[in-house]
Amino acid sequence: MTQFDRLAALGPDARKGKGLMGPFAALIGMIAAACAMAVGAVLAVFAAAAVAVMAVVGGLVLALAAFAFRARRAFGGKSRRATDPEIIEAKKVDGTWVAYGWDRR
Repeated sequence: MTQFDRLAALGPDARKGKGLMGPFAALIGMIAAACAMAVGAVLAVFAAAAVAVMAVVGGLVLALAAFAFRARRAFGGKSRRATDPEIIEAKKVDGTWVAYGWDRR
């Protein structure tokens, strides 16, 4: 059985592009492709906008963190441990916690 015999056995629908409906099918295919490209372009714009918003929010967070560190340095950012006499220091030595400073009074 040759290639032409197989096409003939499949019927007239096997020969795409031939006949009366071929140009209409090509036109519908081009319209569907154009719609798919338009939807893809819109989704790409939304994705780019989302990335831009995340970059702006991330920049704001970093700016606020910089202001906080600068303010802490400017207003004497001493820790509570250095100023509060009630807080003691403890370290773990050989699996046992050892406290320092509780007997200084």
